[in-house]
Amino acid sequence: MILVQQDKTKKRKDGENMFVLNNEKTKFPVKVWLADESQLEENCLEQAYNLSQLPFIHKWVCLMPDTHAGKGMPIGGVIATKDVIIPNAVGVDIGCGMDFIPTNIRVEDIKGVQTGNGTLIQSIIGSIMRAIPLNTERYKTSQKSEVLDRAQREMEKYEENAELVPLIEDGYFQVGSLGGGNHFIELQGDQEGYLCIMIHSGSRHLGKAICDYFHNKARELNSMWYSEVKDEYRLSFLSVQSKEGQQYINWMNLALDYAFENRARMLDKTCAIVKEQIEKHTGLTVEFGEEINCHHNYAALENHYDANVWVHRKGATRVREGEMAVIPGAMGSYSYVVEGKGNKESFCTSSHGAGRSYSRSGAMQAFSIEQVMVDLKEQDVVLGKRKKNDVAEECRFAYKDIDQVMAQQLDMVTPVRKLKTVGVVKG
Repeated sequence: MILVQQDKTKKRKDGENMFVLNNEKTKFPVKVWLADESQLEENCLEQAYNLSQLPFIHKWVCLMPDTHAGKGMPIGGVIATKDVIIPNAVGVDIGCGMDFIPTNIRVEDIKGVQTGNGTLIQSIIGSIMRAIPLNTERYKTSQKSEVLDRAQREMEKYEENAELVPLIEDGYFQVGSLGGGNHFIELQGDQEGYLCIMIHSGSRHLGKAICDYFHNKARELNSMWYSEVKDEYRLSFLSVQSKEGQQYINWMNLALDYAFENRARMLDKTCAIVKEQIEKHTGLTVEFGEEINCHHNYAALENHYDANVWVHRKGATRVREGEMAVIPGAMGSYSYVVEGKGNKESFCTSSHGAGRSYSRSGAMQAFSIEQVMVDLKEQDVVLGKRKKNDVAEECRFAYKDIDQVMAQQLDMVTPVRKLKTVGVVKG
């Protein structure tokens, strides 16, 4: 393990950057890992207040330091609920998360190497783009999937939701594909100069279809129950004892396993490309370290404060004591591998990334294609992207400062590796 050295003069005490909202707008407290309320956007704050009104909340609502407004529930939001599960508090990309692996190769030993396809980094990025479908692309033939094979064998768990069943067969053509938006495959250098690989992706179309289907089911049921949860909150819930609740849990867990397999399949392909190209062009022998594959959009039954509750992490990462996790920044910025401290107040959770400071459309208006491309060139970052017209959506200027986010959660995690983008593939 490589520990990132901390500046002790800047290290805060536990809770120093966490404040509590507890007023006439809250039924349950809202704990926020930021300096003060001014750091919360208005829509995010409103969504937090809506969450705090839910009658089945356990203890309090948590907002991570990367929090910003989402669909119904803030991204970077965490709640624990008693006996209910909320599809929109998991989100549309069920199982979205990170996969990471280090290598024994130093970046300086490969960066200047020339190949017939440009530099070695450019050649690797190009090969990844040819091997892995990006954005809305998919494989032309069915791919192997142990997760989907198991679902076929256990079809009795899924067949009652006939609208969703075709997604299982369709998933064979998407497993091992990246998607678009903020999903990426990065080559990175850690603080010791070693090459690492990081992937951000989820359950592709499967997760969104499941979320939308069961959110609509929950809305119908909540209306029939005369639920006190307002429909405009977009937080309709399912009892975990109900038939519909159990169906959602089955489908959610399928999407989680599919997302985990999706990232692992891409990592296998990327590692094979990195190994083949480096060994071919340099003669160095590539070895890989320990893989970390973790989710940051899901719900799970856990025990907190002597109660079994459903912890919903929407854009948030579980970090139990000693648990390793990955917290990415934006392309051209920094990312971190961290070790969890098991912070009880956050339900053993940390941020899932830097968090947006501009919406996608806002970033497109604020920053030009030229600005982003010049910035990446100045940082010597190789970008692999089919179309550049929306590149500003995911530029580092559209995100919060990852180092500031990390400083606000040192009571949750210990940074282990700090990583800088060397090359990136975007959808």
